[in-house]
Amino acid sequence: MDSVFQCQDLAEVREQIDRVDRSLVALIAERGIYVRQAAAFKHSREEVEGGKRVDQVMRRVERLAGELGADPALTAAVYRTMIEYFVADEMAAFRGRAAGD
Repeated sequence: MDSVFQCQDLAEVREQIDRVDRSLVALIAERGIYVRQAAAFKHSREEVEGGKRVDQVMRRVERLAGELGADPALTAAVYRTMIEYFVADEMAAFRGRAAGD
């Protein structure tokens, strides 16, 4: 194990977990900003649902999980949940935009 990841006590472990959690939440928020921007360019329900794009993202993150030492099943589950949420959010925005036409 890399010495950078070697904590000396439980308090330090928790401090590092809190640091990582903050980074993860910030990255989820940033991803959401870009997803909302992408929604503005989509003109159909099929584009919002993005089946091919979802498949591409899932393959990429599962590969990245293997490369970076993350659990592929956990990574896939997290991404599936996140993508489901973002697609639902985009769909609501799309329906609202279509109703306003």
